[in-house]
Amino acid sequence: MIIVEDIKKAFGSLQVLRGINLKIETGEVVSIVGASGAGKTTLLQVIGSLMKPDSGNININDIKLGELKDQHLARFRNQNIGFVFQFHYLLPEFTALENICIPAFIAKTSRKEAEEKAKEILEFLDLSHRKDHKPNELSGGEQQRVAVARALINQPQVILADEPSGNLDSKNKKELHELFFQLRAKYNQTFVIVTHDKELANMADRMITMRDGDLVNDKEENMVL
Repeated sequence: MIIVEDIKKAFGSLQVLRGINLKIETGEVVSIVGASGAGKTTLLQVIGSLMKPDSGNININDIKLGELKDQHLARFRNQNIGFVFQFHYLLPEFTALENICIPAFIAKTSRKEAEEKAKEILEFLDLSHRKDHKPNELSGGEQQRVAVARALINQPQVILADEPSGNLDSKNKKELHELFFQLRAKYNQTFVIVTHDKELANMADRMITMRDGDLVNDKEENMVL
């Protein structure tokens, strides 16, 4: 479960988050939508502990992130939160298998165990035949699925995705969107997805709209937040 309590964040005089309160249940798929500059990515980065809020608390499964020292926070993030971005950020000199294993190596998982986990995920994603290929040998859709596999390698409880299908064509978008729900069904993971894609936003269990750093009601979904 994710609990966001009165989160505020400013950059100089610009107030980006204006006291956000939000509760997301375990296993829920939540989409966050809104115009550019609404604060969506900043909120996602704060939830994922990539950015510290000016005030307020983030609580993930009864762990208050603001109370963790930097080293413990980094360890918690590595083991409990997976990130998927619009740009896959795969390291070009490494194969798909090696890219997927990197977070596991950071968590001090043995090479044998990390590679076994990576191969299992690749098989689930129907990418086993591409494990020894480098990113420039993969299609855009394959690269993004490798990025998803990398986010999954440590079996995190939470997956945070920022415009994950923004660079994909229609076919690969559809496959990636369906994949998120397959993963939720298999691993009971919680997904928080920032997106401009209406199809993906509407597939979520809950759609949240942001405007000018605040959460607002979503009339289409009759949401009251």
